[in-house]
Amino acid sequence: MFVTHFYENKTSVLSQLLVSLPTVEENIKIKGRKAKIVQIVQIDDSNYHVSIIFEKVPKKQPVKEIGKKKR
Repeated sequence: MFVTHFYENKTSVLSQLLVSLPTVEENIKIKGRKAKIVQIVQIDDSNYHVSIIFEKVPKKQPVKEIGKKKR
């Protein structure tokens, strides 16, 4: 069993007790958001810090209807 701490830009996102460690370049889902593992650092025999990058979700722009103007 391994204690894994997931970090994004030095911000703790999640801490989990896992049976197997994730691998680098693996795509995972944390709190409903897609992320990619960048780096895994072993602190001691059972503690690991995992650096991740969340996928950027573009904001949707509202569709402007042509021909309808607000009066």
